[in-house]
Amino acid sequence: MSDYDTGDTGYDGGGHEVDYGQYDAGQEHGSLDQLHQAQGSEADAQSQFGVYEEDHHNAESTDFAQGHHVEYDAPAAVHYESDDYTNYSHDATSDDHVFAAEGSESSHQAQFSELSALQERFDAAFAEGTQFHADGGDAQIASK
Repeated sequence: MSDYDTGDTGYDGGGHEVDYGQYDAGQEHGSLDQLHQAQGSEADAQSQFGVYEEDHHNAESTDFAQGHHVEYDAPAAVHYESDDYTNYSHDATSDDHVFAAEGSESSHQAQFSELSALQERFDAAFAEGTQFHADGGDAQIASK
């Protein structure tokens, strides 16, 4: 705010009276800063798996043999021989293997941040001017 007031000059045409009136000056400053900031993020992850495994092994072995043997001798002493035989062999193995696995995995991440700030500043200055009065040698200076 500024104000300039001359007031009464004091000049009446015949005297030596001098008055310089009054001078006012003022200044104001004001500021308001407001800051608001928000930030966020979110992430999700999920996975599923399944494993199935099966092995089977089987082995078998079979042997079979059948025989007949005849022997005969004739001159003077007679000799006769007869043989029958059977041979059987069996081998067997069996293996089984089963493996199963199942699972799932998940994760969640979230972040959030917020910032709020308020700043206020006010400056003020004011000055009042100098007054000079002169009346027949009487001088006066005033300032604030």
